[in-house]
Amino acid sequence: MDNHGPARALARLTVAPALLLMAWLVVSLPLLMAGLFRIGPALALFVPVAALALILGFRGTTSRAMLEKIRYPASWWVVIGVAAVTIGFLVFELIMNSEQIVVRRDPASYFQFATWLTDHGYLPIPQSLSAFGGTDPALGFDSPAFYQVGTSIVPQFMAGWPLVMALGGWIGGSGAMLAMGPIVGALAVMSFGGLTARLVGPRWAPLGALALAITLPMQYVSRTTFSELPAMVLFFGGLSLLHDVRELQGEADQPPWKEPVRVRAFLAGLALGLIVLVRIDGIRDILPVVVFAGLLIARRRRTGLPLFLGLAIGTAAGLVEGNVLSAPYLTYLSGSLKPLMLMAEVLVAATVLMVTVLLWPVTGDPLRRFGTWVARSRIPDLAALGTIALMILFAVRPYIHKDFRVPLSPDDLANAYYVQNVQRVTHIPLEWGRQYTELSLYWVVWYIGLPALLLGTLGAALMVRRLLRRRSLEWTLPFALIAWTTVTTLVRPGITPDHPFASRRLISVVIPGLLLLAVWALAWCVRRFRRLGYGRRATGIAAIAGALLVLVPIAKESFPLMFVKTEQGELAEVATLCSKIGNTASVLFVERSTADKFSQVVRGMCAVPTARVTPPPGSGVATQADVQRIIAKIEAAGRRPVILGASASDVAPYGQAQPGLHIRTRQDGRTLVNAPSATWRLDLQVWMSVPLSGG
Repeated sequence: MDNHGPARALARLTVAPALLLMAWLVVSLPLLMAGLFRIGPALALFVPVAALALILGFRGTTSRAMLEKIRYPASWWVVIGVAAVTIGFLVFELIMNSEQIVVRRDPASYFQFATWLTDHGYLPIPQSLSAFGGTDPALGFDSPAFYQVGTSIVPQFMAGWPLVMALGGWIGGSGAMLAMGPIVGALAVMSFGGLTARLVGPRWAPLGALALAITLPMQYVSRTTFSELPAMVLFFGGLSLLHDVRELQGEADQPPWKEPVRVRAFLAGLALGLIVLVRIDGIRDILPVVVFAGLLIARRRRTGLPLFLGLAIGTAAGLVEGNVLSAPYLTYLSGSLKPLMLMAEVLVAATVLMVTVLLWPVTGDPLRRFGTWVARSRIPDLAALGTIALMILFAVRPYIHKDFRVPLSPDDLANAYYVQNVQRVTHIPLEWGRQYTELSLYWVVWYIGLPALLLGTLGAALMVRRLLRRRSLEWTLPFALIAWTTVTTLVRPGITPDHPFASRRLISVVIPGLLLLAVWALAWCVRRFRRLGYGRRATGIAAIAGALLVLVPIAKESFPLMFVKTEQGELAEVATLCSKIGNTASVLFVERSTADKFSQVVRGMCAVPTARVTPPPGSGVATQADVQRIIAKIEAAGRRPVILGASASDVAPYGQAQPGLHIRTRQDGRTLVNAPSATWRLDLQVWMSVPLSGG
């Protein structure tokens, strides 16, 4: 009888999502760069690459060392528990899935990006100038998240997540594309359960998965199409793959590419590096991996160089895609991206220097003796106290500081006006340029509750002490990534501070990291409880009580919005609008707000050439002279002009006004100083007219 079946199943099940996602990105990115991203070539290449990734990723998982590495043996109940949480989360999120396709915030931008890739398979998006009779000074083709560059339109954001969503579009159209959010979100929950099993113990894996699943941010990002979802799968899966490397054994006479230990390290680095292809700010999150790989190389571990190579290749893939296909987006982020890239370059140089110093006996031996002295000194205790002090500092920060920023760019100015409008609507003091960054730790409390935060802080303090004492070394990289990203995010979240939208900045690493540390601290407390002489029954009751202490506040914080649907009915309304427009039209938006929201929606989902007529300064509606001139040019080109605006009066001068689209639904609320607990009404209208001469 195989006593390791449950452990093997859990180990493989929880890294498979990252391996499959890596395989898809590795295949689809070159196809997109070549303009050949189609279902036939993509699937033809994906099947063998995915099979190879699974074979290589699973190699060695039957070894006794790998299966017995976790503190307690896994059981089938653990596997069933993690699977039940995953399936339950998936079903619930599919039921609550939103149809956020009108471009107002990031999810709809990703959806429209993916829609274009599904139907066309190449970038950039052409402007189709000939459909408007050529160039005109009043014509514009840009809209939020879609830049006008020369005679092309370039989507904002990195292509990684739209490439994944396109698979759903090929399989089942727009509805299946929207379902990719719940599907990948459920895979992230399962992957987190696997990481919890590895770092805390299999018995705690269902609790870790459930705690993450019921947080409001996890539900929020999984109901739509946020890029944090694939980033989480790659992050958790990459750490799990690297953790498994510690216990794998390789033969010294094997080529490097045949050693499970080196192959798994390479795959782990590739998973973590490919986060950059999904989210450009992932560069910041993975910086500690560079140092960790350097330490492995300095200690002459076979895994150091493969880990670094995988990380470098994945990161390079993201940077190449960003600079070739998403260049305007990187330009927009240059104010924060350039310092980040400089930091990365300095860190790589410092790591090379560190490796050199550690490998040279003259300097390496004294440094190793110094490390031994640190482990035996009081420094680990002081570091633990410093961790607690840092969290206290974040807690008192709002009482000693308010964060303001003077808007310098047009985007910053628009963001400042947006925040001020939220202040006005929610009846809080109007403060121009207020960022609310000082409340970042309180954002965390809103979503995971005070008990989990306190347990997470305790876990962090104990863990930094153990690591400095050279214990629990399997936590070295996970803790470094969690600590680095948590501190840098809390210091500067770098996101519009309205909630629940801003919670996306916390869900990638901060919330999962603190929950992981909280579960570890709870397991530590339970072990101490048992060592005091209490029996199994009392210890079990204590464990259940601790689990409830974590879960109940999270559920309480999530409950007000857990069962509330938002953004419903948009697919049907857009389909109706497309049928009214027809497939021979050239669409002109004559009103600014409608053009912002619907330009790419009509261009991508209705598959017709689309442009906006630029209003004069200080006005939101185009002049009739400009519109009439362009209408004549469209007709001369043999196309059918269709005019779209926000109201009947916008389009009536050019033909009989008729309703084109009317969306009545609920949207996520906006709050700046309190936990989100309500939704707002959303009412969107598009009116249309067809000039008589256009038939």
